[in-house]
Amino acid sequence: MFIFKGNFTLMKRILATLLICPLFTLAQDCKLNKETDPYTKETRLSTGFIFLAGGSVTIDADSKEVDMLFSIEGANRCFDNNSTAVIFFEGSKVKMNLRNAGTMNCEGLFHFIYKNSVTTTSQLQKLTTQKISKIVFTGNDKKEITVTLSPAEQEVLVAHGTCLVNEAKGLIK
Repeated sequence: MFIFKGNFTLMKRILATLLICPLFTLAQDCKLNKETDPYTKETRLSTGFIFLAGGSVTIDADSKEVDMLFSIEGANRCFDNNSTAVIFFEGSKVKMNLRNAGTMNCEGLFHFIYKNSVTTTSQLQKLTTQKISKIVFTGNDKKEITVTLSPAEQEVLVAHGTCLVNEAKGLIK
């Protein structure tokens, strides 16, 4: 009876280990670029550029803000504070309307800027946790520029966005 009891305990441990293993494979691989300004000693996190069809996006964070910067390819991509972006989410009829939070430029740069706080704003939470199917940018010339994300691009954006927003909370002073 004693031998059976010892083997039973061993079997329980092995079974528990096997049941927990899939949780480790689901753990997020969170690789961010981390820079420290040599003068202000402020740390800044970045996802680096995530390439999309028709452009790229990078999400940066410091102790004050989280900046989602889209770079749209092509000529005559002028945006100012009246430029808009309509974001469509995968599997939903819900869309989000946002304005450019960056400066006027003709380099195709479009910013969404949010305050970095302990509680993430609902817009930033939605942008980084839900899959975006497409974004329609409207520039100074009122022409629409559509960036459509593939399923692989959606996965990468959600993974990196969630990771950065979670890590950015540690930068708050």
